[in-house]
Amino acid sequence: MTDADQDLSWSVIGRAAEGDAAAREIFATTYLPVLRGFLEGRWRNTPWYEQVDDALQEVFVELLRDDGALTKARAARGELGGFLFGVTRNVALRIEERAAKRRLRNQEVGSAIELIQSRETTLSVMFDRGWAQTLVRLAGERMRRAAAMGSDGARLRAELLRLRFGEGKPIREIAALWDAEPRKVHKAYEKARAEFRRFLEHVMAEHGALPDSNQDSAVDRLLDLL
Repeated sequence: MTDADQDLSWSVIGRAAEGDAAAREIFATTYLPVLRGFLEGRWRNTPWYEQVDDALQEVFVELLRDDGALTKARAARGELGGFLFGVTRNVALRIEERAAKRRLRNQEVGSAIELIQSRETTLSVMFDRGWAQTLVRLAGERMRRAAAMGSDGARLRAELLRLRFGEGKPIREIAALWDAEPRKVHKAYEKARAEFRRFLEHVMAEHGALPDSNQDSAVDRLLDLL
């Protein structure tokens, strides 16, 4: 496994928890988008929406401070996504409770909290979808890195997936672009999807999202979220 591959797994959590600056940068860059998306969705149309950036700083302080949450994170304890969801939600609740205790704009705060509570189920699904997008992105990046060091066929299949999903081009249009027979492009596409699925399985396993039983179902459920 390469150093780049290691950076996509739980190993980065341990190094970040120990204070490794490079690991902390990888951690923040990789997972910040899904945490931001959750907070923005939670606080949309509430008094706290403008505090998303401050809340994110508080989340990362909670995770990365000495004896912080990351020091307690272990792959054996469950999925990384669920762990990050719990930490972020707890920070959000703490910020909301502080505002309620101060009784600032009491009526507005009360109605905003009711709005958030009514969204809880939807917010959980939204986080799961953002987490699925993160894992798919990591799998795609890993596939492209492997293709860059592989054969012409591997690079072609990686480009085929980029055109199909990144740009939304249908197979017949890609075949015309490449001046190739659609049948051959379809065959390459099926092989590319199978390769991508294997990369996705590895990434999911590293993040605790692939149980030993029903692995195919777990992958299908993640893809269904998208």
